[in-house]
Amino acid sequence: MDKSKEEQKKKQLKIYTRTGDKGKSSLFTGERRKKDDTIFEALGTTDELSCAVGLAGEFGNDAGHQFMDRLEKIQSLLQDVGSNIATPRTKAQDGKLARTEFPSGSVEELEGWIDEYTEQLPPLTNFILPSGGKTSASLHMARAICRRTERRLVPLVSSGDVDAEVGRYINRLSDFLFTLARFAAMTENKEEKIYRRVKGQDK
Repeated sequence: MDKSKEEQKKKQLKIYTRTGDKGKSSLFTGERRKKDDTIFEALGTTDELSCAVGLAGEFGNDAGHQFMDRLEKIQSLLQDVGSNIATPRTKAQDGKLARTEFPSGSVEELEGWIDEYTEQLPPLTNFILPSGGKTSASLHMARAICRRTERRLVPLVSSGDVDAEVGRYINRLSDFLFTLARFAAMTENKEEKIYRRVKGQDK
């Protein structure tokens, strides 16, 4: 094996490290905590959310939607959310706090996108069920995971371990995903199923 290939092999990251075999893992600060810690629970749900957004993006790409770049940007910002979570603000050194600060203006950008799509949608007059085609339904799934991510973040934001801006972003993101799901259904000319109260059968 020549030197360049040998050096390249050394630089490659191993998928497994064996450091978590005893049920603990490291934060960006170097602190090790149990894998069922609230921090890792929040990190895990953020990762699930990014996966769900990615899946919705693939369905959206197949359907020819033009919002794929926005979903990709959201996935990148969710990486920033994860970095912020993995660096408890109450314990991290200034250098690491600066490196994991959540980008400002992200919430306002989401709000602009929400307004843009809302202007094109018919008024919402009924509760709707997750539906409206594969793109729409997958965006609704991402929205539900986003709400769970928010629930995991609330105590961390309250304790000061996660920046309040991260909590605001995840809250607004669920609104955006809901709006985008409706937009996808409309664009694909798919029916949004509405909630109808199920009546009990006569005995």
